[in-house]
Amino acid sequence: MAESSLSAIRPAATILLLRDVPTFEVLMVKRHHQIDFAAGALVFPGGKSHQGDSDPRWRDLAIGFDVTDQDGAALRIAALREAYEEAGILLARDRDGAFYAGEAAKDIRAAVAEDKVAFIDVIEDLGLKLDLAALTVFARWITPKLMPKRFDTWFYVAHAPLAQQAICDGHEAVDAEWIAPARALELAASGERKVIFPTRMNLQLLAESQDPSDAVSRSTSRPLVTVEPWVDGAVLRIPEDAGYGAVTEPLDAL
Repeated sequence: MAESSLSAIRPAATILLLRDVPTFEVLMVKRHHQIDFAAGALVFPGGKSHQGDSDPRWRDLAIGFDVTDQDGAALRIAALREAYEEAGILLARDRDGAFYAGEAAKDIRAAVAEDKVAFIDVIEDLGLKLDLAALTVFARWITPKLMPKRFDTWFYVAHAPLAQQAICDGHEAVDAEWIAPARALELAASGERKVIFPTRMNLQLLAESQDPSDAVSRSTSRPLVTVEPWVDGAVLRIPEDAGYGAVTEPLDAL
């Protein structure tokens, strides 16, 4: 794998949507096999930031800007948009301040994903406001220099509204399922599911929690250490103080 140190690093966001009914589970989607990044892998909903995520109109169509000083509102909006596009989950408040409990029309979701309809227009038409404060920073990973495509990805955790059902988009994601973090790790270890390195590490970190509230509490109290894996011989290494312990990943496993 040739090193590409000049690759542009693109901002991206990923969301770990959690529930505790019937048990502690995280929402994961299976990437389409024709997608050029993490094809066929089991991942959390997410993707790169779009220009529309920085639309100044979000000041009137989102709440929780006071908690975005560390990462920026655009990244949280990207995470919420990706959750909507890939899984139909919409973390937004209605005019009464309650979490939105309606269904996300699949045709509109597809139009948003294809950049035919602006996500901000969907929120405005529904009379909603995105809830940026519903997200808690969980981790931050930067793709190592040897990869041809590089992303600066912020991971967030959020308690998913129980009234909404997760339905995959059928485009980038071909399946959506709620799964216990430990079970997802078992499937990865057995080879039954493909789980890429950053996803696996964050599943391990998530598995230390007992429920969504515990996961949010741990995320809030844990110092954020940016993880940019580096090559050391035949393995990748990550900082030992990032919360994952001493980790090495064989290069031939990437």
